[in-house]
Amino acid sequence: MDPQEMRSQVERQLERGRQAFSDAASIDELEAAQSTILGRKSPLGDVQRALGTVDDVEERKRLGRVVNEARTALAEAAASRRAELDAEAEDALVSADRVDLSLPGRRPRVGSLHPFPLIEYEIVDIFTRMGYRVVEGPEVEDSWHNFDALNIPPDHPARTSMDTTFVDVPGHPDLVLRTHTSPMQIRTLESQEPPVHVVVPGRVYRNEEITARNMPVFHQVEGLVVDEGITFADLKGTLETFFRELLGEERRIRLSPSFFPFVEPGAQVDVSCFVCDGAGCRTCSFSGWLELMGSGMVHPVVLENCGIDPERYTGFAFGGGYDRLAMIRFGIPDIRLLWDSDVRFLEQFEVLS
Repeated sequence: MDPQEMRSQVERQLERGRQAFSDAASIDELEAAQSTILGRKSPLGDVQRALGTVDDVEERKRLGRVVNEARTALAEAAASRRAELDAEAEDALVSADRVDLSLPGRRPRVGSLHPFPLIEYEIVDIFTRMGYRVVEGPEVEDSWHNFDALNIPPDHPARTSMDTTFVDVPGHPDLVLRTHTSPMQIRTLESQEPPVHVVVPGRVYRNEEITARNMPVFHQVEGLVVDEGITFADLKGTLETFFRELLGEERRIRLSPSFFPFVEPGAQVDVSCFVCDGAGCRTCSFSGWLELMGSGMVHPVVLENCGIDPERYTGFAFGGGYDRLAMIRFGIPDIRLLWDSDVRFLEQFEVLS
């Protein structure tokens, strides 16, 4: 390759490189162009290696300067284009994050409460307005509070019917998952002198098969009143006031004899069906009544177990699950829907929250 041809090649590569760098639309394209124009195997590299074949020393020096100047010019052109590409990328990133304050706002999606707290909050609100105090207790109980103090001795058949789930803790052989919220009757009376007016919402556990109507975990609300001169009429009046407030002024209640070890006398509480208004429908099994809870006068043994004088004080208690009430209230056919956490199901209660 003669000196004149070398000069021509350098000029061609200089022009070619500038054009390639200018046309590069990304950093990757620019780096590929740099490798092609300035790499060891590029035409410019071939010229540089051929300098040794030029016999004239002065001419070789002049050609060397031409090649170096071309390389410097191409490197500056590549660096300039890289700066332009970096600036364009930064502008694009800023534009993507830019907020147009003139645009209307986006309404956030409104959340909703689960049917369980919807019912619980409404129940608690009614009783607190009646002067009750809300108390909560442990879900892992000892046998004394869950059974013995409530007049349910070890050989009592009620223990079997409750399908208790026992908790295996070394050194504590009598721990159970509470089968009802009634243990809080004992804990409250142990810590507070009468008068007592408390309501106790919470989870309870029984070893039951999962079906459309039953779950091994469900919810109960317990009420307890202890004071001087409390009678069965106070119990009935309280329940009538509660259910009319919860289900409507036209609701009626029916108390029928029933047995619960911790009350005497005991009564099952039925409420006139709020679907058919007592005429009879599938919801109430065509009886006109819905069984919702148990109740009664606090058994004297329970008062004695808590150090309360049954000759001076009397009281009443009531309790029942509000899972079933939620099913009836919201028309839920299968209790398992309440535990599936399906957003499509929960969205139906958004308007009620």
